[in-house]
Amino acid sequence: MPQYLTVGHVLRQLQELDPSLPVRLAINPDFPFAHYVGADVVVRDGTAFIADDGQEGYLSAGARDALAWA
Repeated sequence: MPQYLTVGHVLRQLQELDPSLPVRLAINPDFPFAHYVGADVVVRDGTAFIADDGQEGYLSAGARDALAWA
């Protein structure tokens, strides 16, 4: 996976998933938390930004293991 994802990369990964699945951001392997994904996407300076919308809680052990963030 490239370090700098494009909108196309994200769309390809998401298009085959169940559209009713909730989406969370996994943040910081040193303090693994799950964050809500913000509803707005803004484009500035040639980059699309999706903001987080608050912290849900600690990232589940299964998600940490899948990301190899033990």
